[in-house]
Amino acid sequence: MAHWDSLSSMETTGDCSPTVPESELYRSLQAVLPRCTDPQQSPDWCNKGMLRWTLHKKVQNNPANSLSLLRVLIKELEKAERWDSRQSIIPLLYTLMHAIIQTAYIPDELYKRVYNFCKRLLTYPHPFCTVGLSYTRQIKTERFIPGLMYQRMITAEQKLKNEHYPFQERVFVLADPDIFSGSMIPAIMEDFEVSASASAGFQSQLEHMRSVVQHTLQAALGPEQCHGSKLAQALRDMGQEVEPYFQEVLATLEQCVEEGYRGEGGTLSSRLQQLYSEIISDSNAEPLCGGPLCDCPVPNPEMSFYLWTEDLDIWRELSKWSRSSSVSESFSSFSQEQEDFELGESPCTLMSADMPRFSILSNDSGIERDWPPSFDVSPSSSLDSPSISSAWEQCKIVTGAHPIQNLDCAFRSPLSPSDQDSSRLLRRGGIKLKPTAKDSMVLMQDTLEDHASAAGGGSAGRGGRRGATLQRRAGANMMENHFPKKQRYFTAKIVIMGDDRVLGRLAKAYYFYRKREARRLFLTMKVSLQFYYIPVCPPQPPLSPATVNLSQSMGDSCTLGSYLSNVDPWYNSNISSLGCMIHKLAKLQEMNPERPKDPFISDVIAYYVRSGQQPIYFTIYFVKITFNSMTKDPVEDVFLTHLEIEFPEFKHISASIKDKQKKSSGEVCGAVISMNYRKVTLSGRDVDVGISVRTSGAQINAVPSSEAEDLNCLTLMLNEAPTKTKNLGGESKIRTSNIKIRTLERRSFTLTLDRDSRRTYKHVQSIEVSPCLDPGYCVQKTMRSKFWLDADKDAGLSKYMSKALPLPINTFAGIIN
Repeated sequence: MAHWDSLSSMETTGDCSPTVPESELYRSLQAVLPRCTDPQQSPDWCNKGMLRWTLHKKVQNNPANSLSLLRVLIKELEKAERWDSRQSIIPLLYTLMHAIIQTAYIPDELYKRVYNFCKRLLTYPHPFCTVGLSYTRQIKTERFIPGLMYQRMITAEQKLKNEHYPFQERVFVLADPDIFSGSMIPAIMEDFEVSASASAGFQSQLEHMRSVVQHTLQAALGPEQCHGSKLAQALRDMGQEVEPYFQEVLATLEQCVEEGYRGEGGTLSSRLQQLYSEIISDSNAEPLCGGPLCDCPVPNPEMSFYLWTEDLDIWRELSKWSRSSSVSESFSSFSQEQEDFELGESPCTLMSADMPRFSILSNDSGIERDWPPSFDVSPSSSLDSPSISSAWEQCKIVTGAHPIQNLDCAFRSPLSPSDQDSSRLLRRGGIKLKPTAKDSMVLMQDTLEDHASAAGGGSAGRGGRRGATLQRRAGANMMENHFPKKQRYFTAKIVIMGDDRVLGRLAKAYYFYRKREARRLFLTMKVSLQFYYIPVCPPQPPLSPATVNLSQSMGDSCTLGSYLSNVDPWYNSNISSLGCMIHKLAKLQEMNPERPKDPFISDVIAYYVRSGQQPIYFTIYFVKITFNSMTKDPVEDVFLTHLEIEFPEFKHISASIKDKQKKSSGEVCGAVISMNYRKVTLSGRDVDVGISVRTSGAQINAVPSSEAEDLNCLTLMLNEAPTKTKNLGGESKIRTSNIKIRTLERRSFTLTLDRDSRRTYKHVQSIEVSPCLDPGYCVQKTMRSKFWLDADKDAGLSKYMSKALPLPINTFAGIIN
């Protein structure tokens, strides 16, 4: 680990950590910044993530260091603006905001300089204007209400109980078990444990409350009216009595936010000054004396680490989290019975459209007293059918402390036994929840805001006419800027660690999540999802020349991570390099278990989920698979990055024989396939093409390999170049958004999705690939068909809704051209 700390150049200040001179902070900052001459995949570039972490560690334990860093950062930002050095603006700006949250007190003149710079970024192109707009709003609020960002961050991430800011956040880290095995699991688990137990000394919610009160009073009063060490000692002496002061501070700041912080300038300061005097007077200290401020480090958020096996259901984990919080009690629209019903569904019900639905035709009134005497009213009578019994047995789960055996006991009437025997007016085993107009509008609003059309904004508005053929969209759209969505009480930050295989599993889980919510809203009104991706490749053993050629032919296993690294340099230096560091840290721990441990991995993840708020949207593609056997039903699946077609009988043909055939006769060895696709062009004049070619296999890539080919479409490449096919014109790549492939001979092929061997289909005859439709759009289409005959034509709000379902992956800046 590269440390460039010089202890001889540091000055100690009392009980605080050493003070770093601004000259050394300047040198450290220059080492972090990217340079035009640095190749993005060089070791020096990857080490910048470690240097950034070391710089933050250097300044987080001393308020004087943070304030000095702020002065250096604003000078560098203004210099980058004068020299038009845009590659340094994003790293400097994110480092600046990270320092602002941790700084104990910021003078007003520094706030003005930061605010004016962020406001000038609004004249820059995307993504600088998007990032500048977000930070302009935050700096404006923070200037008038000091300490608000810190207070809200700690309250939401640490789940502090209060009645004024009910929002909560949680980080779910999902790792691919095929990659995280052996020594990697103990390394990352120990890193998370160190972060949770010794994150800046915080151990309880009471400590977090003290930290919020300390930081808020210091940020508002400053060193002239607040003595940091005396205030900290007074808060520690209070014990449990600090909670009322925490609630009062929280209520005071949130009231200022509601009033628009445009009232009298001294109202907030006078109220906090009064609270400071009350706290200090209880400890018999001088109430109005000034002095040095104390640090209030930002602890890492609460993180949950999972190995993403087949048993893990994201929907179920989010449901348990939202139900376990006191905030969920405010959602009176969802009764306990409805939540039990939702949690009683097994993961197999996510694919309910592909499973048979069992219905029983009733000729009676449905009231038990009207049943014939011979009818068995015992609970087991409805499970006589083996197929129905097996389907119901799959729904057995344990919720809380009581198992839900079936839907009958979950929705049984709360009448007493005597009342039930007398009335017998009981309908068994069923519930029907009709979607309300409010549920429909929530789903439509979610679709409009998250998946706005290309005309709305982002990078989709550049370089062409239609979003289907343009560069993939990044950042916020215009509808989000003018009509911001209502903030949901829960924010789940899902961090995916692995290669393309785990991303394919995420796309499938997200599709079924949306499909389930479109059928019945439950989490959409509560939980906001944010996705983050950390590319981690499998550990590479020493490679022989033959193994190197094989790995090159298989391609990059982290294609989406490579794409994000190319379009966002700050993501490349901080996040892409983390995958290599995890392997190195695992080896270091295995060789030296007693070495000092710093929570490096969890620190980087915390920095990523806090600063990475600019999403890039990747289209999820739907594939319908038809098999050679007439008795096997077609299967529907989705993929995100890669689809591979392979004919097993031609798999073992060596490359030398194929090259010899192509050079001598020009013929291609393989099976004949028919392809019908829509050819994508930059001009938007797409044409339908139908051809037949002979090949031994093909690959379909959804993520471009280079920035020059960055189109939001599929790229199909055949294993052999079609030298004698006139229809292709000698092209080696086909760009399309919809394609149908089928074999013309009595052969079948093997299909693999997202390079995942667990998602391999054999004996396939044909496939149909198209952008995956958003289930929310399908619901609106179905509702419209009930009232309009011409339902195929989009009208009203439907024409502003995106039909495709994208997967948003958060980065620092989105796409930087």
